[in-house]
Amino acid sequence: MLIAVSVHTEDKPDFVRLQEAIDSIPEGYEEPVTIRIRPGIYEEKVTVPASAPPILLLGEDRVKTILTWSDNAHTLGEDGKPLGTFRSGTLNIFAESFTAENVTIRNTSGPGTGQAVAAFVDAGQAVFRRVSLLGDQDTLYTGKGKQYYNECWIEGDVDYIFGAATAVFDRCRLHNKRSRGYITAASTPEGTAFGYVFLDCEITGGEGVRDVYLGRPWRPYAHVAFIRTAIDGSITPEGWHNWGQPDRETTSRYEEFASTGAGAAPGRRVSWSRQLTEEEASDYRVIHIFDGWHPEGY
Repeated sequence: MLIAVSVHTEDKPDFVRLQEAIDSIPEGYEEPVTIRIRPGIYEEKVTVPASAPPILLLGEDRVKTILTWSDNAHTLGEDGKPLGTFRSGTLNIFAESFTAENVTIRNTSGPGTGQAVAAFVDAGQAVFRRVSLLGDQDTLYTGKGKQYYNECWIEGDVDYIFGAATAVFDRCRLHNKRSRGYITAASTPEGTAFGYVFLDCEITGGEGVRDVYLGRPWRPYAHVAFIRTAIDGSITPEGWHNWGQPDRETTSRYEEFASTGAGAAPGRRVSWSRQLTEEEASDYRVIHIFDGWHPEGY
């Protein structure tokens, strides 16, 4: 099934709102659905339900195709109560299979407003290619499942990639917007082989941004590995933070291999992180991390 969405009615789309396009899929429909999104700014909060078939959200131009909303954890919901972090997302994905390409997803709540999720990905298997995820605190919530991000731009300031999923970030750019922040806040379940794996990524910071940590453990068994990452001077030399809970230093797994750039300081990292050997790093392959699953088209 192919559905066209455009905010410009002269394009003669099927729908002008993305949520209407998703809601139009018949109940029980199981075949893959492609939703083509014409360039434009889509100001709406969107949910892909658990009952949805495999969906490809396909934009034509990442820079010009923007899904945007501005809820944060303190925004009042219809029940008059604060939404909380987990209901603040601009795009909320609960389907078993989902792919997005060539779009920008942003939360414009702004700095200092608290947790404000751009994308909440709680899918079985999810793929993002050439997607920009823009926000401040808690930009990307990786809820569960296996998630693959390829050539994406992800930015924020505090815990802007967080959650329990096994997620691979392949050739992505991570951009620190403000000083003294944290890129990751993993909550990898105990006994899970892989949490967040960054392959051949780049870390940058805005002008004057300093003292940003690679991560801190949201839960005791957090796992994060940076493999062949180009790191600028926005990252603090110690690299990792224990979130004020020293006991998590013995259970968290924070790893690097072959980091380069001004922020690569293997000799100054905290003692409870690890520099992987070449042999250990060779295990960080997509098909191995995902236990045999190949993201479509990988």
